[in-house]
Amino acid sequence: QVQLVESGGGLVQAGSSLRLSCAASRRTFSRYVVGWFRQAPGKEREFVAAVTHSSNTYYATSVKGRFTISRNNGKSTVYLQMNSLKPEDTAVYYCAADLVQIQPNPGFWGQGTQVTVSS
Repeated sequence: QVQLVESGGGLVQAGSSLRLSCAASRRTFSRYVVGWFRQAPGKEREFVAAVTHSSNTYYATSVKGRFTISRNNGKSTVYLQMNSLKPEDTAVYYCAADLVQIQPNPGFWGQGTQVTVSS
């Protein structure tokens, strides 16, 4: 069992940056694949980015080149650096983790953090 707590969301203007953090409760966090998903109002939850236990990274096409996912295993934390934010990035962002694979259904989820980008 692992508990995930997101932080760092907020209201920003288009073109701004935010950094989301996902803090995990387990010291074995380094073994987990960790990802970020988001859900906008009226839309399905979608994959944003993921980082494996060996720090390989994967991104959705819509955020590639603007978002960067990274992890600090010593702090049991994964980050999502979001640059050049657009209004269409507005969503609740969720951190998720799994020992095997992050899609389609990771085993653990955080409670989410709201990101709102104004035009």
